[in-house]
Amino acid sequence: KYQSTFGSMQQYAYYHEEDESTFQHVFKTNVPKPLYQRGRYMRNQQKKQQQQHRNRWNRGGHPPIKNRDASVTVRPGWKVIEEMDFPRLSKLSLPNVDDPKDLYLCGSLECYDKTYDRVTVKNEKKLTRINRIFHKVTTTDDPVIRQLTKTENCNVYATDAILSTIMCCTRSSNSWDVVVQKIAGKLFFDKRDDSEFDLLTVSETSSEPPQEEGNSLNSPRNLSLEATFINHNFSQQVLRNDGNRYKFEHENPFLDEDEEDEVAPVGYRYRKWNLGNDISLVARTEHDSFQGGGNDVQFINIKALNEWDSKYSGGVDWRQKLDTQRGAVLANELKNNACKLAKWTVQAILAGSDQIKFGYVSRVNVRDSTKHMILGTQQFKPMEFANQINLNMDNAWGILRCIIDMCMKLPDGKYLIMKDPNKAMIRLYDNPRQHLRVRRRRKMRNKVTVRVTSKP
Repeated sequence: KYQSTFGSMQQYAYYHEEDESTFQHVFKTNVPKPLYQRGRYMRNQQKKQQQQHRNRWNRGGHPPIKNRDASVTVRPGWKVIEEMDFPRLSKLSLPNVDDPKDLYLCGSLECYDKTYDRVTVKNEKKLTRINRIFHKVTTTDDPVIRQLTKTENCNVYATDAILSTIMCCTRSSNSWDVVVQKIAGKLFFDKRDDSEFDLLTVSETSSEPPQEEGNSLNSPRNLSLEATFINHNFSQQVLRNDGNRYKFEHENPFLDEDEEDEVAPVGYRYRKWNLGNDISLVARTEHDSFQGGGNDVQFINIKALNEWDSKYSGGVDWRQKLDTQRGAVLANELKNNACKLAKWTVQAILAGSDQIKFGYVSRVNVRDSTKHMILGTQQFKPMEFANQINLNMDNAWGILRCIIDMCMKLPDGKYLIMKDPNKAMIRLYDNPRQHLRVRRRRKMRNKVTVRVTSKP
């Protein structure tokens, strides 16, 4: 086309066609980036994710775990006699402990109502308030133990609640304390006055334990009061109040004449164990109910597990899972409440109970801690359940024996065993007598002792 102007130089001729049908637009979207760019990109992405994670906590998500408070304020004059860390305690063992000997049986029991074994999520039952008195008497205030100190040649005295706390100490996360009194070469393990030793913990061993403060519905203290309230009422609601009672040889030693119909029926079994090396242990143990009759009577311990808010306690909704995946519900409770379940199991084993029954109790509304429904029950043989939750009784006896031997070497006086609130260890303190008071006889009535917040 341009030959007329530029001549006939064929090698430089340019030919332009009006037709653009041969035009193509090429896209290249999958061109690989150089290696150095890829590494830098991944590092930047990781930094962004970490920053988003930190921002999520700061925007009102679950905060980092706060330091727990000590159960008792350690005074400057208290001397630390011994520190025992949990890894060392977990390696102790005292095998082949002989079967205990029954020294004194007293109290009475009401029969368990088997209709509660058929309760399901679809056939739930309302938890009702039952106004009964629960005696929580410490060791040195027990009249039977006082008498046994004169008649039995034993040198260690305690209750099943105190023993289970010590024997399961390696599973505990919250702080607790036990007073040790050595009098004339004999050890008495007691509860401190005004302590919250008898309150049940909630989600103590959870990876995200409840940390709300003040009068919040889900603060640790209010959850403990709610759990104790539920446990007391459930243990009485599942009993048949038809006058059919199993009576032990002696009457309830804590029963006053004016409260006979108001006291929760409990069977007390005072037992003696020989732990070797001239150590003889006497403990008061308890049964909550019985089933069967004649020569086939089975003694039962009854406990209640409670659901407060599944979003903050493992994400397992009981109303969806309990009937079809009960194992998942129990596994979640074993993760969140490992210490509480272990202590209940040890108490049942010490008492020689044939069965331990668990009730599953849930709030009607997650924002109301006063109304609850029973969603189901489950029972186990104590030793089989101990094996299922990996509770080694040889180790539990070994921990107790270690602490007893340590206290036996001390002179007569008053001492304190306390779980460190934020470390996996317990400490033995030599503390002045005037700083601690052993708790006196106390009656736990639901309407007085257990105060549950009505609504947030």
